[in-house]
Amino acid sequence: MLNILAVFIGGGIGASLRYLIGVTCLNYLKTTLPAATFTVNIAGCFILGFLYIYFTEKYQIPQNAKVALTAGFCGGLTTFSTFSLEIMEMIKNTQILHACIYIILSVFCGILAVYIGGNFAKFL
Repeated sequence: MLNILAVFIGGGIGASLRYLIGVTCLNYLKTTLPAATFTVNIAGCFILGFLYIYFTEKYQIPQNAKVALTAGFCGGLTTFSTFSLEIMEMIKNTQILHACIYIILSVFCGILAVYIGGNFAKFL
């Protein structure tokens, strides 16, 4: 039961941060590109990669804290459903090249961010 509460709290914080990043990107970047979703997804990949290595190789914390930060915070911060919707919108608007670039960059940068985050944790 404590793990569920931990995911709930971490997820709420992550989702709130995602919303604030989205609003900030809309207000300051003035672009039709999905910059906010890309940003939170890549940042979430980096954080998750970092936490995975940090918690498995460096530092042990209680299980409920792990799930609050990983499944909760990172899960609330990142958003595959919004990513998918934005791609469908691009395809609907015949922005096929933009959709393909977005997919390739998101997947490549996401995997790279997990790798970099994990390696960053090894040096701390």
